[in-house]
Amino acid sequence: MATVVRENIGLLHDKLTVKVSKDDYFPAFDKKLKEYSKTANIPGFRKGMVPAGMIKKMYGSSIFTDEVIKTVEKELYNYLSTEKPEIFAQPLPLTNDVAQMDINNPSDYEFGFEMGLKPDYTLADVSKAKVTLHKVVATDAMVDEEITRMQIKGGKMTEPETVDNEENVLNVLFTESDKEGVAVEGGASKENSVILKYLTAATQKKFMGKKVGDVVTVQLSKAFDEDKLAMILQDLGFDAADKDAAKKYFNLDIVKIGLVEKRALDETFFKEIYPAKDITSVDELKASIKEEIQQYWESQSRNQLQDQLYHYLIDETKMEFPEEFLKRWLQTGGEKPKTAEEAEAEFPGFSNQLKWTLISDKLIQDNKLQVTNEELRDSMKNEIMRYFGTMNLGEDTSWIESYIDRMMKDEKQVDSSYRRLITDKLFSFIETQVKPKEKEVTGEELNGMMHNHQH
Repeated sequence: MATVVRENIGLLHDKLTVKVSKDDYFPAFDKKLKEYSKTANIPGFRKGMVPAGMIKKMYGSSIFTDEVIKTVEKELYNYLSTEKPEIFAQPLPLTNDVAQMDINNPSDYEFGFEMGLKPDYTLADVSKAKVTLHKVVATDAMVDEEITRMQIKGGKMTEPETVDNEENVLNVLFTESDKEGVAVEGGASKENSVILKYLTAATQKKFMGKKVGDVVTVQLSKAFDEDKLAMILQDLGFDAADKDAAKKYFNLDIVKIGLVEKRALDETFFKEIYPAKDITSVDELKASIKEEIQQYWESQSRNQLQDQLYHYLIDETKMEFPEEFLKRWLQTGGEKPKTAEEAEAEFPGFSNQLKWTLISDKLIQDNKLQVTNEELRDSMKNEIMRYFGTMNLGEDTSWIESYIDRMMKDEKQVDSSYRRLITDKLFSFIETQVKPKEKEVTGEELNGMMHNHQH
């Protein structure tokens, strides 16, 4: 009779030894052999008339091995189903010598498996977390900047004769030269587009009043601020961090001068931006844009607060892992095998993900958080509405429900929506457990916090 023996081999790391006897697997092997005799197609023999000895000789060893392994796996999963150990993933087989199995001498066989156990742990008390809600206030300057961006985006490109505006778009031919503007033989050369305001103030003055065909000689590092310099260097074929390349001189030959004629702030423009709203004045336009900007920054503020809460729970919840097992699982458990070095390098990030999964699952379970079918449908409806943006969909929107019905049949779509909703519910719950202090910051400061804390 088959047996399963469990023993500890390390921290949260156990070994299961499955032992099967001839009586456990041989009847199945014998049955499978007879089935082969009835169905095998072998030249020279009628179907079902192949001698049993020939079948055994040709297929016996592989059938024998398969049936032993199937029996072992059945016993293993029966054990897991009955005992229900809290484990990570599925048990991994230890080195088993299948060559030991002899069809001519059926006997008892042992197979070893290792399993990693989930740790016992106590969740950190999130109510003790010292967190800050960083708030950004939408300003009139932000609104004006957004309106200007919209006017330019929807504007008409003109070609003035001379450079006279920092908004001028210049098509220039970059030709590598010396300080005096003499072209360097074999030097870099490329045509590119540059907005005048992206140049340094001193360089902008050199271009003012210039026409198509005029040439201005510049040193790259003095012509462009650092953030724009890296982009220009790459466009010219250099490394973005190449300091020697940044010191090079280039002739900038003006090929074309452009200027976007901004859209007029009239009702036609308002209707294009907000077709579903009845906006008739600049003040109403500004109010709508300001509301959107404020909603965006409130969303970003909440994301950053959630980031703080995530890191608090990760850092303050102490738990241990069966590292040896998990590293071996990383090597063998994926679609593509990994080396021990690759698994070692991936483990810190992987263990953090695993830790968060355990923490979030416990919070969801303990606080009975759930996503209803109705909430899934509402979420999908919101996705559809966001997709169509501010378009006026008319009065008859009955087609949306049938579209949602199709989405609900897509397992990936449902799973994606569920994960997003349950995560939002989880953090909404966590936020109720803390009292963050509020601090007003600029948009740049908040963006910097977001970029420095990715997980």
